[in-house]
Amino acid sequence: MAGDRLRDDMAGVAGGALSALAGLRRELAAMVQARVDACVARLQLVPREEFEAVREMAARARAEQEKLAARLAELEARLAAPDGQAGD
Repeated sequence: MAGDRLRDDMAGVAGGALSALAGLRRELAAMVQARVDACVARLQLVPREEFEAVREMAARARAEQEKLAARLAELEARLAAPDGQAGD
C-alpha cells in the first residue's frame, strides 16, 4: 500500500512539474514575441501587405511616367518640325 501511495505522490509531483513547465513555456514565448516586436518596431520594418501596396503604386507611377515621357517626346518633335506638323 505504501508503494501505491508513493507512486501516486510521484505522479502528482510529475503532473505539477509538467504544468509548471507548460506555464513557463507560455511565458517564455510571450517574452520572445515581445522582444521580436520591439526589434521590428526599432528597425521600422513594414508589413508585407504595405510593402506590396507601395510596390504596386510605384509600378503604376513608373508606367504613367513612361507614358508621359513618350507624349512629351511626340509634342517636342511636333514643335521642332518646320511647319509644326511632325510626320504629317
